[in-house]
Amino acid sequence: MAKSELEKLQSENAALKEEVERLKNEMMRLISHNLDLAQHLEEDVELRRRASVAREIMKVNIERQRNADLQDDGQLLALIDIRLEQEGHHLNPDFNGAAMAKLMGVSQERLNRLFRHMALYRTADAYIDNLRVQASMRMLREYPQYTIAVVAEESGFSNVRTLQRRFQDALGMTPVEYRLMLTRDLD
Repeated sequence: MAKSELEKLQSENAALKEEVERLKNEMMRLISHNLDLAQHLEEDVELRRRASVAREIMKVNIERQRNADLQDDGQLLALIDIRLEQEGHHLNPDFNGAAMAKLMGVSQERLNRLFRHMALYRTADAYIDNLRVQASMRMLREYPQYTIAVVAEESGFSNVRTLQRRFQDALGMTPVEYRLMLTRDLD
């Protein structure tokens, strides 16, 4: 190899080293930029999550305020009747007094006071059970082909035994006896 070729190769090598160094610097700049973008994206996602939570809190507070304005317990009881009848929450076995308080945007203490003083049912849970018994009576009447287990499930009771107990407490007879009474009356 001639000296000129060696110098040419060394010059090319130096140019390549400079290009590699420039590319490394550009890559580091791009990585840094991407990290900045990722951080901004995370901040944006967190900000959106917080805004969503704030909207939910505001929505609940507005509902609470609206219901707090119902100083008249009769109005609140009527609103409970309407919401449960329209939305059918009582048909969910997990729906209870605490869930009702949350749904209505009132404290459980206020709801307990309401039922203790205003309603025939001494507790919100007793009120919900009564709605379930009424639903089961309607199903026994309208759908005689339904088994007692299906009636229990569809009317919001967690099991057949609970339906039987609540039905017996409310009407003094079991669901089967009630169904027999209905069929006897039809004959």
